[in-house]
Amino acid sequence: MNKPLSYKDAGVDIDAGDALVERIKPFAKKTMREGVLAGIGGFGALFEVPKRYKEPVLVSGTDGVGTKLKLAFEWNMHDAVGIDLVAMSVNDVLVQGAEPLFFLDYFACGKLDIDTAAAVISGIAKGCEESGCALIGGETAEMPGMYPDGEYDLAGFAVGAVEKSKILTGRDVTEGDVVLGLAAHGVHSNGFSLVRKCIERAGTQLPTQLDGLAFKQAVMRPTRLYVKPILQALGLHPIKALAHITGGGLLENIPRVLPEHLSVHLQRSAWPHTQLFDWLQTVSGIDDIEMNRTFNNGIGMVVVITKDEAASCLSTLKGLGETVFEIGQVRARQQGPAVVVHAD
Repeated sequence: MNKPLSYKDAGVDIDAGDALVERIKPFAKKTMREGVLAGIGGFGALFEVPKRYKEPVLVSGTDGVGTKLKLAFEWNMHDAVGIDLVAMSVNDVLVQGAEPLFFLDYFACGKLDIDTAAAVISGIAKGCEESGCALIGGETAEMPGMYPDGEYDLAGFAVGAVEKSKILTGRDVTEGDVVLGLAAHGVHSNGFSLVRKCIERAGTQLPTQLDGLAFKQAVMRPTRLYVKPILQALGLHPIKALAHITGGGLLENIPRVLPEHLSVHLQRSAWPHTQLFDWLQTVSGIDDIEMNRTFNNGIGMVVVITKDEAASCLSTLKGLGETVFEIGQVRARQQGPAVVVHAD
């Protein structure tokens, strides 16, 4: 006679779900901010747009972590990808000039491991805390047969607000404007299919350290959160456009905030090479153009501002803890690509 089935065969059992909620509540509590009316635990979370906004426009963003998760599984490094998840969405929302307000996460697995899930969600909470947005809800889904043991998938959703009159569109960018680049924390969360192939190709000949970090730490370093310094800079300087350098690298993300008749010329010698990206280029054998299309190549956020304000904005961002370089200029677009990277 077949064994009777039960609710445990359908997914997360009640005890495991309750245990996870209790583990993550302290992390979520640290992210609470003005506007939160009801957070984790209900069927839906409630958030009131702060009354200081006169004409608020909501800006939403959603993303995942990509194949970086494969290394998280293999190397048992789960907290960093939680920060990545937040950064990928809040940095995108920020590019419109918006302040991230709240974040929701989706964690799906075949069988719930509470320690792993808690490590991921604690990273999510840390990312929210560092970017000033509230972690007000999410979903943990256990789906037997959908994922191999020890693996999971992640998705994140951020909502921010910006005054209607202060939305950044890039339409005001003009010839002669200056391009500033904010340093990245390594690869961030894009290009990891190639990163994994490089690791596989290198075999046992992996570096011990890169850029002062152990190899695995250098590779898995989480995406930098640019929210707080950029929001402060927006309040002090007439920034015209921002570009978050994600999939597609410098070559495909900067044009998203440029009028069609303009191009950006970058000088590669304006920011330093890192050991990590040099190693990836050497092992992969790809050329400079593909490096700038595949990876952020050391620049995680781009700021476009008038020439007269560039030095002051750069100084402000440095004072707020960012590593910033003047990396290029906006020019009239002739025939050819919208972004040109001049060799060292």
